[in-house]
Amino acid sequence: MELKNHWLAANKVALPRLRLLQWVNLRPEESERTQLMFFFYTTVCVGLRWAEDSTVALFLDEYGTHLLPWMYIASAAMSAALVFLYSWLQKIFPLRRVIVAIAPCMLMPLLLLVVLRWGAHVSYLAVISAFMLRLWVDALYVVNDLNTSIVANQIFNIREIKRTYPLVSSGLLVADVISGFSLPWLLQYTTLNKIIFIACIVILLGSGILLYLTHQYRAAFPETPQRLVTEEQASRQRFIKSPLKRYVWQLFAFVGLLQVIGLLIDFQYLRELQSNLGDRELASFLGLFGGTLGLCELLLQWFISSRLIERMGVFFTATLLPITVGFSLPGVLVLFYLIPAIQSQSFFWGLVIVKFFDELLRYTFVMSSGPILYQPIPEAIRSRMQTLSGGTAEAIATGLTGVLIFATILFCGQFIPVPLQKWVLVAETMLITGTCLKVVWELRSRYVELLVLSVARGQLSATNVGLRFFKQGVVKALGEKGSEADKRSCIELLAQIDPQGCTEVLAPLLVKLTPDLQCQSLEVMLTAGANPAYLSAIRPLLEQPQETNSEVFALALRYIWLAEPNPNLSILEEYLNPRHNSLIRATAAALVLRQGTPMQKVAATQTMRRMLTHKKERERVNGVRALREAVYLQALRIHIPNLLQDESLRVRCAVLEMIAATHLEEYYCALIAALNYKSTRTTAMSALVRLENEVIEMLLRVATNIYKPEVVRMYTWRTIAQIGTQEALEILWEKLETSWGTTRDHILRSLLKIHKQPEIKGLVDRFYESRVENLIEQELKFLGEIYAAYIDLKTLDKKGNQQPSERIVIVSELLQRALLELELDVKERLLLLLKLLYSPEKMQAAAFNLRSLSVVNLARGLEILEHTITLSSKSLLLNILDNRPLPEKLQHLVEAKIIEYENMIVGDRLHRLLTLGNFLSDWCLACCFHFAQVTRTPLTSSEILVSLRHPTGFVREAAIAYLNMVSHRVLLQILPQLEKDPHPLVAAQVKELLEKYQFKN
Repeated sequence: MELKNHWLAANKVALPRLRLLQWVNLRPEESERTQLMFFFYTTVCVGLRWAEDSTVALFLDEYGTHLLPWMYIASAAMSAALVFLYSWLQKIFPLRRVIVAIAPCMLMPLLLLVVLRWGAHVSYLAVISAFMLRLWVDALYVVNDLNTSIVANQIFNIREIKRTYPLVSSGLLVADVISGFSLPWLLQYTTLNKIIFIACIVILLGSGILLYLTHQYRAAFPETPQRLVTEEQASRQRFIKSPLKRYVWQLFAFVGLLQVIGLLIDFQYLRELQSNLGDRELASFLGLFGGTLGLCELLLQWFISSRLIERMGVFFTATLLPITVGFSLPGVLVLFYLIPAIQSQSFFWGLVIVKFFDELLRYTFVMSSGPILYQPIPEAIRSRMQTLSGGTAEAIATGLTGVLIFATILFCGQFIPVPLQKWVLVAETMLITGTCLKVVWELRSRYVELLVLSVARGQLSATNVGLRFFKQGVVKALGEKGSEADKRSCIELLAQIDPQGCTEVLAPLLVKLTPDLQCQSLEVMLTAGANPAYLSAIRPLLEQPQETNSEVFALALRYIWLAEPNPNLSILEEYLNPRHNSLIRATAAALVLRQGTPMQKVAATQTMRRMLTHKKERERVNGVRALREAVYLQALRIHIPNLLQDESLRVRCAVLEMIAATHLEEYYCALIAALNYKSTRTTAMSALVRLENEVIEMLLRVATNIYKPEVVRMYTWRTIAQIGTQEALEILWEKLETSWGTTRDHILRSLLKIHKQPEIKGLVDRFYESRVENLIEQELKFLGEIYAAYIDLKTLDKKGNQQPSERIVIVSELLQRALLELELDVKERLLLLLKLLYSPEKMQAAAFNLRSLSVVNLARGLEILEHTITLSSKSLLLNILDNRPLPEKLQHLVEAKIIEYENMIVGDRLHRLLTLGNFLSDWCLACCFHFAQVTRTPLTSSEILVSLRHPTGFVREAAIAYLNMVSHRVLLQILPQLEKDPHPLVAAQVKELLEKYQFKN
C-alpha cells in the first residue's frame, strides 16, 4: 500500500512545488541551481536561434548551398581557434571569470559585422559580411554549449547531472519554441539585420543571469587558474594518465562522429530546402519547423529524458541517435519513394523527417548525456579536457565533413549518375553511424575503469601479472642492490603467485642472498616440496658450516635429506653432538626420527628430550620446531602438556604449530582454546587452517556459540574461510543464509578475504548469484522494517492534547538513532554482498565513495554501481544507498513490493521490532526495552525471557529494568538467579534491587 508521508502532509504549501519537482524528476535541493541554469541557457539560446535563422537565410540568399562545404571548413578552423583560446584563457584566469566574460566578448565582433552590413555601400562587403555572420554565429554556438556544460559539471555532481541537465538543456528547446514562432512575426515588422542586433541584446541578458549564478555558487568554481595544479593532483593525474588519455581520445571520436552525422544530414536537408523554397519562405519554414520540433523536444526532455538516463544509463541513450538515424535514413527515403503521390519530393520529405529525428534525439538524450561523460575526468583538469575534447572534436569534425562533402560532390559529378548522386551521401551517413556505435561500446568500459581509477591506485594480483615477466623481474630485483624489505616482498609475492614454480627462480640465487633472505627462500622452497633437481644449488650452503647462518644451515640440511633418494643417516648422527647449534641438532634429530634405524631413533629421542626440558628458551623452541618434521613421537608426547603451559610465548606457539604439523588429535582442543588469547591467536589460526576439514566441526561449535566473545567468533569464522576446502565454503554459505546481524557480517568478511572471483561466469557462479540476490532481498526487507519503525516513532500518537514527557522523547530519540545505526550496518552489508558478485576493484571504489561525507563522492560511488550491478534490484539498491529521506526510501521499497507498510501505534510497532530480535543490534534491542519501560508498553513473557538470557550485559540490564516496572513478583523470583551475573553492570543492578526489596520487607 502507498506510504503516507506525514512530514510532507504537514507542509501543505510545499505540496504543489514538490509534485511539480516529482513530475520533472528533480529533487528539492537541486531546484534553485537548475532553475537559474535553465533561465540562463534559455535566454542565450533564444538570441542565438534568432541570429542563426537570420544568418542562414542571408547566407543561402547570397550563396546558395554550393558553398556550404567551404562554410563547414571555415567554421571548423574558426571554432578550433576559439576552443584553443578558451582553453588557454582557463590557464591564465580563474574558471569563473572566463565563463562569464567569454560570451560578451564574442558579441563584439558580431555587432561589428551587423554595423558593417548596415553601412555597406559596396556589394562585396555585404556578401562577405553575410558569410562572416553565419561563421561567427556557428562559433558562438560552440562556445555557448561548452560554457553551459562546463558550468553544469561544476555545480552538479555525477548523479545530479543526470536529473538536472536534461532540464537545463531543455532551455534550447524552449528557445526553439519561442524563437521559432516569434521569428515569422518579427519579420513582419523588421529586417534580418535588426533581428541579429536584437539577438545580441538578448544574449547579453543571458550572460547577466550567468554572472549571478556563478556568484551565488562561487564555491563550486576553482579560485586559481588550472595551470596552478597541486603536487598531489599532478601525481594523481600521472597515475591515471594512460587510461585517461585513451578515454579522452574515444570521447573525442564520439563527439566528432556525432557532429559528422549531424552535418551530413544538415547539408542534405538544407540542399533540399534551398531547391524547394525561397529565402523568406525558407526562414519562415525554419522557424515553424524549429517551433514544432521544440515542442516535441520539450515534452521529451522534461518528462522522459532524465528518467530514461537514470534507469537505462547514459550509454544506452547515447546510442539512440546513431541507431535511429542509421536505420531510419534509408528506410524513410525508400518508403517515400515508393509512394506515387510524393515520389518527386521523396528526398525532401524524407530528409525533413530524418532531420526531425536527428534534432529531436541530439538535443534531448545526446545533449543531456554529454556532460555526464566528462564526470570521470579528475576535477582539476575536467573543464580544460571538456573544452579541448568537445570543442576541438566538433571543430575538426566540421572541417573534415566539409572536405568530405566537397570531395563527394566532385566524385559524384565525375563518376556517379545524377539519379544516384544523392544516395552516396546517404551511404556515407550510414557508415559513420556504424562507426559511432562501435566507439560508444568501447567508451562504456573506459568510463567505469576511469571512475574506479579516480578512487584508488589498483592492486597487483595474480590475475593482472604476466607470470613469465614477473619472474624475470624477481630475478632482476634479487640480483641488484636494493632494500631488504623490497626483496622480501618480491619473494612473498612470488610464493603467492606461483608457489610450485618458485624453487626454479630462487634456487640459483641462494648463494647470492643475505642470510635472512636465504631463510625465507628455503622455507618457501620447502613448502613447495623438496626436489632432487635443485640439490646442487643447495649443497654449497653446507660445505662451510662456520660461515653459514645456523638457521640457513638447518633449513638446507632438511631440504637435502628430504630430497635425497638414499640419504646417508650416519652423517646426520654427527650433528646430534652437543657442540652443534641447538637448531641444527634438533633438525638432525627430527630427520633421524623420520628415517633412522631403531637405535638411531633412540639416540635422537634422547637428544630431543634433553632439548624439550632444557632451561634455555631457545633450546626448547628449537626442539619443538624440529618435532614438526618428526613422525615418531610416542616417547615425547608426555612433554606436550607441560610445553603448552610453558612460561615462554615462543615455546607455546611452537607447540601449537607442532600439534597441527603432526596431527595430534587429542590436542586439537588446545588449538581451539588458543583462539581466545591475542598472543596465540595468529599461530592457532594458521595451525587450524593447516588441519583443514579435521577441525571444521570444532570451529563451527565455537563460531555459533553466542556466549563466546565476539572477537573470538569473528576469528573463528575467518579461520573456517581460510581453510578454503569445498566443505568449508559450503558451510560458510549455509550459515550465511541462516545467520543475522553481526554474525552475517563476520561470515561475509571471511568469505571476501578468500574471494578471488572478479566477475560472474558459468552456471555454478549463477547459482551463487541467486543465493546472494536472496540475501540482498532479506536485507532490503529488514531495511523496510527499520524505516517503518523510524517513521512511526517520529509520529508518536499524542494522548489527547498532551505532549510526550521529556523522558519518553529522550528514549525515543535514542531508539531512533539506534535504528539509523542499523541502517548503516545493513547498507554496509549490502555492499559486502555485492562484492561477492562483482569486480573487487570496482566494488572497493564504490564503497569508498559511498562512505564519504562528500555529496560528489557519493554520486561517483552510485555511478560506479550503476555501471557494475546487473541484478534486477539495481534501481532499488541505488535509491537505498543514495542519501535520501527515509520516507522516500520506504516508498521505493513499498513500490518494489519488498515490504507492505501501514502506520502502527507505538506498542504494535515495538512488538514488530522485537520479533526481529535476531536482526537487531544489541544496543537497539536494549533501547527497545528502555522505550517499552518509559511508555509502559506490555511485552510478552517470551520476549522478556529471551532478553534475560542475552549474552550482552546491557541488554539483560534493560530487560531487568523493564521487569522491575511491570512485575515486582516475577522479578523477585528471578533476582537470586541473576545475583552472580558475570557482567558488573547487571550484578550491581541486581544487588541494588535486592537491597531495595529487602529494605521494604
